[in-house]
Amino acid sequence: MDLLAIEKQVSEVVDEVARIAELKPGQILVIGCSTSEVLGKHIGKAGSKDVAAGIFRGIRKIQEQYGFSAAFQCCEHLNRALVVERADMERCGWDEVTVVPVPTAGGSMAAHAYTHMQDAVVVEHIRAHAGIDIGDTLIGMHLKHVAVPVRPSCRTVGEAHVTAARTRPKLIGGVRAVYEAAPESESCT
Repeated sequence: MDLLAIEKQVSEVVDEVARIAELKPGQILVIGCSTSEVLGKHIGKAGSKDVAAGIFRGIRKIQEQYGFSAAFQCCEHLNRALVVERADMERCGWDEVTVVPVPTAGGSMAAHAYTHMQDAVVVEHIRAHAGIDIGDTLIGMHLKHVAVPVRPSCRTVGEAHVTAARTRPKLIGGVRAVYEAAPESESCT
């Protein structure tokens, strides 16, 4: 297990997704991660605190550059709740739930995030602007409508499959709908 390689792969994926999604300060990137899958094992069967630490460092490095906020998805034993900063919870109006993620109930990644974030809390539901799923953990329920696939050039972290998405506002209306603003020279009369 090469932790530096894993950290570098994660940084590359996060940087690419943040750039493509045009993540801005205050916007949310949800991270789902199975450290077991990163090690080439079955999801939920071989969690690793060391792998979680490397992934966390890789994410933080890019997060500092862009200023987005990160939410870390817990495993299904905690109903895929999310570890977030208290400031983000309060700013976004999310409801806190009472639980402390641990490697055996929440997963190694969420447990690591909970103990290494500035003021971590757990919430049940968010609507993130973009997401990265490392190891097929199913993050879709935490993305805003409408999710648009992002195909990062780095498709694996360790042995884990990586998928990602950005979101865009819904396109509403019918055949007469306009989706781009008219130039200022046009008149409304």
